[in-house]
Amino acid sequence: MVGNIDWQSLESKYYIQTVNRVPVTIVRGKESTVWDDKGRSYLDFVGGWATATLGHSHQTMIDAIVEQSKLLIQVSNAFYTIPQIELAQLLVDNSCMDRVFFCNSGAEAVEGAIKVARRYGKLNKNGAGEIITALNSFHGRTLGTVAATGQPDYQENFKPLLPGFVHVPYNDFEKIKEATTDNTVAILLEPVQGEGGVNIPDPEFFTKVRDWCDRNDLLLILDEVQTGIGRLGTLFGYQKFDVEPDVITLAKGLGGGVPIGAFMVTERANSLTFGDHGSTFGGNALTTAAARSVVEFAINENLPEKVRVSGQKLKNNLLNLAKADYSNITEIRGEGLLIAIQFETEIGLEVMQECFSRGLLVNRVRPDTVRLMPPLIVSDEDIDKGSAIISEAVHAVSKEK
Repeated sequence: MVGNIDWQSLESKYYIQTVNRVPVTIVRGKESTVWDDKGRSYLDFVGGWATATLGHSHQTMIDAIVEQSKLLIQVSNAFYTIPQIELAQLLVDNSCMDRVFFCNSGAEAVEGAIKVARRYGKLNKNGAGEIITALNSFHGRTLGTVAATGQPDYQENFKPLLPGFVHVPYNDFEKIKEATTDNTVAILLEPVQGEGGVNIPDPEFFTKVRDWCDRNDLLLILDEVQTGIGRLGTLFGYQKFDVEPDVITLAKGLGGGVPIGAFMVTERANSLTFGDHGSTFGGNALTTAAARSVVEFAINENLPEKVRVSGQKLKNNLLNLAKADYSNITEIRGEGLLIAIQFETEIGLEVMQECFSRGLLVNRVRPDTVRLMPPLIVSDEDIDKGSAIISEAVHAVSKEK
């Protein structure tokens, strides 16, 4: 305990209890490793829920944050700031998008995308405002994004929900066609469903959806909060599926751990005008300077290519584990460094706990599924070390069953 303080007891007294936390208080991080208040180290394959693009305390980010903090941290968006404009240019110049708006989180980014779609419908589609989303999707925790999310467990306690969303099975183009009406204005999808269990679409799925949107004057919105900035082995997730959306949302990996979100639009989808949207802290000078350093590093160091190689190595290690008689593994799936291990039975929690006891942090995303989201700079040595711990954990759980 740092300073002989029981931090977890203090948390239970003062913090609203909405999270089932792993019983560890993390106080320091470097690259792919974190340390708790007792000095124990853990290999981090959760990566701040896919935010640790450059790992923990990367010097590139430290330099950017320190330098910017000496100059300017925050002013009103009534004024121009240089880091905000530089980051906007960097993102636009390296994507198929034309404009960007910065906010503070992924949920806010999706809220902004919803407003873009609703405004587009008023301007171009006789007031159409309905958005088709997918079952098992996850788009955020605000009332609007909870309504967009296709998981009843997240919605039940907050009804009545914001109307205007229709949910269909993910990766089912025919159901999208059936759900489209004259009131449909957009289709909102994740390139890969992260919280849904790392679900991968068929290769031709997004091509069909893009064509359907073109034929029916619909906006294609891709929620890239988890897949953007290199996570899938491409700078943006849409590039993995060779499709160009009208709107994308970003957060998580964009800031490398600093809280920032963004939604980007093509000129066709650019429906917002003066007074339609705003944010006090969105595009904050400090956060945009930090995010600029992350995106520049990802581009200049060709980080997506490293992710493709590292991700394949991790998948190969796990596929070898799946061959073991004791593994209970039914599938290894994912793209880049967003990977899921699915088990035949609901042992995800036990495997996560066994990994934790051996010094590896992983995420039980479903009762039968463990998700891996290591920093994008994870080394080959740490991939092998993490894979070995997962093997030991799975073996230990299988012996107990």
